[in-house]
Amino acid sequence: MSQHTVLTGITTTGIPHLGNYAGAIRPAIESSNTGNAESFFFLADYHALIKCQEPERVRESALAVAATWLACGLDPDKVVFYRQSDIPEITELNWILTCVAAKGLMNRAHAYKAVVQENVEANSADPDKGVTMGLFCYPILMAADILMFNATHVPVGKDQLQHLEMTRDIAQRFNYLFGETFVMPEAVVEESAMVLKGLDGRKMSKSYNNTIPLFESETKLRKLIMKIKTNSLEPGEPKDPDSCTLFGIYSAFATPDEIADLRRRYENGIAWGEAKQFLFEYLNEMLKDKREIYQRLVNDPAEIDRILKKGAERARERATPTMERIRRLVGIGPLAS
Repeated sequence: MSQHTVLTGITTTGIPHLGNYAGAIRPAIESSNTGNAESFFFLADYHALIKCQEPERVRESALAVAATWLACGLDPDKVVFYRQSDIPEITELNWILTCVAAKGLMNRAHAYKAVVQENVEANSADPDKGVTMGLFCYPILMAADILMFNATHVPVGKDQLQHLEMTRDIAQRFNYLFGETFVMPEAVVEESAMVLKGLDGRKMSKSYNNTIPLFESETKLRKLIMKIKTNSLEPGEPKDPDSCTLFGIYSAFATPDEIADLRRRYENGIAWGEAKQFLFEYLNEMLKDKREIYQRLVNDPAEIDRILKKGAERARERATPTMERIRRLVGIGPLAS
């Protein structure tokens, strides 16, 4: 077994955008290619059901997410790439962990507390209005994802740090009750992870509906870039690149020399229309080959299914014996010794 086991899950509720690529997809793939760790990448489709009751959207997103990672260079022979729902041991472990996790711990989860706070502020008679058990127990399923493969390192955003702490709490409780079983996973927070602005200047997020899908068609990509909000400075007037969404997006993909060159053009008063066309042409050229691979994969879902099934077989080679041991530890299994 490798010294490090890294696990990354991607919830299947949306279409990957430029911000996802710069902030998560590209660094994760680059890390997986170093060979310094055993890497697990999975489509978190059961997690998607917490927020989304639209079957077609979940399926479309799973297809898009899988195709995106593969088109961007994820090598399914170097990593274990699978669909969460193809590993029944995860949901079984989820139940066992549910039986040791304290309700008080779940009460403190940020996502749950946020919904309760909204209900209280709206003077709702029921502070738990709209709260499903999926939302309430979400951190336990996340713990099962991580502990199933004894992941040592889990890349997360700062908003997920609490869930990693909860995973450690649940693992410690299980180990106390049944003996040393799970390692304590560490959160890996990339402080320098790129956060891109979207069409309206806010953080690019599907929550704000301001994203630029990574593999949008050439025509739509240009239309979206032309919609990016800029200020009213005229051509010839110096412009501040550091506060500009266009420059921020370009900087996430360009080389240092290219960035320095565009910075000079901003100082010399580049016109906004020219800056937008420049960004479009740069991104379109950079994404062209990956877009072709993406479209081929999206049009051949059977090939993606094949890759994911192969990954699931590898994942279950680890999960099955782990789950057999856990069953024995908790007293479930054959009665004859």
